[in-house]
Amino acid sequence: MNSMEEHDVGISCYISNLPGFRGVLKQRYSDFIVHEVDTDGKVVELSSLEAIAEESKSVEENKTDTSETEVISYASQIEAFKSLAGDSDASCLEEFINQINAGGEESLSPIVLSADSDKSHRTAVHVFFRENLKFLVTDTVDGPDASSKCIRVRLNSGKSNNRDKNSRKRKERDSKPYDSRGSENWPDAGKFLRFHLYKENKDTQEALGVLGHMLGIRSKSFGFAGTKDKRAVTTQRVTVYKQQASKLASLNGKLFGIKVGDFCYVNEGLCLGQLLGNRFTITLRGVVADSVDTIKAAADSLGRHGFINYFGLQRFGSGSVPTHLIGAALFRGEWKPKARKYYKDTNDIAGTLKQLPQFLVAERALLKCLKQFPGSYLQALKSIPRTLRMMYVHSYQSYLWNNAASTRVQKYGTEQVVLGDLVYCKENASEKVAEIVGLDSGDDCGDSYDTNNEDEVSGDIHDNRNSIVKVVNAEDLNSKCYTIDDVVLPMPGSRSIYPTNDIVKVYNDLTNKDGVSLTESVHNAKEFSITSVTGSYRKVFQKPINFDWELLTYTDSHKPLVETDLDKIGKSQPINVNPARK
Repeated sequence: MNSMEEHDVGISCYISNLPGFRGVLKQRYSDFIVHEVDTDGKVVELSSLEAIAEESKSVEENKTDTSETEVISYASQIEAFKSLAGDSDASCLEEFINQINAGGEESLSPIVLSADSDKSHRTAVHVFFRENLKFLVTDTVDGPDASSKCIRVRLNSGKSNNRDKNSRKRKERDSKPYDSRGSENWPDAGKFLRFHLYKENKDTQEALGVLGHMLGIRSKSFGFAGTKDKRAVTTQRVTVYKQQASKLASLNGKLFGIKVGDFCYVNEGLCLGQLLGNRFTITLRGVVADSVDTIKAAADSLGRHGFINYFGLQRFGSGSVPTHLIGAALFRGEWKPKARKYYKDTNDIAGTLKQLPQFLVAERALLKCLKQFPGSYLQALKSIPRTLRMMYVHSYQSYLWNNAASTRVQKYGTEQVVLGDLVYCKENASEKVAEIVGLDSGDDCGDSYDTNNEDEVSGDIHDNRNSIVKVVNAEDLNSKCYTIDDVVLPMPGSRSIYPTNDIVKVYNDLTNKDGVSLTESVHNAKEFSITSVTGSYRKVFQKPINFDWELLTYTDSHKPLVETDLDKIGKSQPINVNPARK
C-alpha cells in the first residue's frame, strides 16, 4: 500500500451536513503548531533555552575526566578472549572497550555475547572477565531459545576509567543493582532531567535519535507522554535519566530544527499517556468556499458540535506497510514476515544496517538482533523498544475503533444515545475513575517512541474497572440521563466490554477477516495478544476546548501567519533559527 487514504483506516463520516469549504492543510509545516497540555492542564511551551542557573557542583566533581586519563591497551586480553570465545565475540568486546576508552562509558549499553548452551564454557568466560578485565562485570541472560543462555558484559559503574585504580568490588556498592543509564555519583536532586522539546518538521523519534546520538545515549533513555506529528512545529515534555541541563543546553547551537529548554529535575520519568491532550494552532491556506458565510457556519459548527474523534492517518504510519497491518500480523503470530521485510531484497543485514539512518530505531534494533541471533524472529521483534512495539498493537486497535465509529454515525446519527450504546457511567461521576488523556496507552509505560504517530485529540479513558462504562438500557433512555457526548467505544482488550447493538458486529467482522481473535491468543507472546492488553474507551464525539478562529488575508504564501515558540524567544535573544520554513 503506497498511498493510504482515510477510508482505508475507517474514516468515512462527517459530524454535520453543512456544505463546508476546502483549504490546504500543512502547506507549510509551520501552519500546524502543536503544544502538549500536561495532566494539570498547563500548555507546554518553549520559553527559555538556558540551562538551570545553579547546577550542582557535585555532578561536575564526580565526572570522569577522560581527556586526562591514560588510554589502556587490552590487545593481549582480547587476543586471549578470541581463543576462548571466537572471533565474533572478541570483535564485539574490542569495540566495547574502545567505546569505553573513548569516554562514552557514562551512557554505554551492555553487550550480549553469542548464545551458549555449555554451562562449563560460560563459567570459563565469567572467570576470564573476573581475572583479566576487572573493570567489566558479567551475568547470564536468556538466549534465543529455551536451551541456550547468553553472557551479558557491562561496565562496572564502580570503576573509574583508570581500570587499576579506585576499584570497588560489587559487594562494596551497598548491594545496589547495576544501572547503566547514568552515573552513581548523582547529587541529591531528581534523577530525571525534564525539558521541553521543540521540533520543526521532524517526528518525535527522529528528534530524540538526534539528541541521543549527540549525548552518546540510546533513544530509549528518553521518556515522553506521546508522539507528535512530523510535518508540524511541536512542543512537548521529555525526560532523560541523569543528564545535566547544561549538557543539553549546549547542544542548541548545533541542532537544526530542534531546540531544548525549560529544564528542571524531577523524580519520575514520563510515561506514554501522561498528558491531558494537545493545543492545536492550525492554518488552512488557499481557502475556497461559496461565501464567507459558509466558512463562518462551518467554523462555528466545529466549535459548537465538535467532530468525530477519529484517529487520523498519522496514527497508521507513513511506511510502505501501515502500522495497523503490522499490528494484525503480530496478533496472528506472524513474526518472520514482519522481521524479514526489512532486508528481503538483499538478505544482507550488515549492508542494510549501514544504509539505514539512525532515527529508524525499530528497523535498526530488529536487524541488529537478527545479525546476532539469525532466525530468532520473535526475539528480534522484542528488541524494538517496548513503546514502539506497542504502537503497532495500538494502531490495530485504532483501526477497529475508527470503523466502529463510522458505523455508529451511519446507523444511529450524531444527535442522540440509542439502546445498546456504551456510555460513561453516571453513577461513578463523583469518583475519580477515569483519566482523560490524549493517547491510549493501556498499561504501558515506555521510554521511546514511534516515528510517525501524533497524539491526537482527547477522549480516552483508562481504568482497571469496567464500572466506568455501562450499556444503555431502556430505563436510561426514558430518564434521558445520558447525551451523545457520553457515548464511547472500546479500544479492544481483555477487559473491554462492547456495545450490545449492531456496532459490536464491526469488531467481530473485521477481526475475523484479519484472522485475529478478540477472546483467545494463538501464541504465547502476551504483549502481541489482545487478550493480554487491558484496553480502554474513547469518546466518539469530541468538542474542542477554548476554540477560536479568525479569517486572514495574505499575499506572500511563504510568510508564516502564526508565531512559533522559537519566534517569540528570538524577539528577546539571538538564536540559531532555520532560515526558511516550508
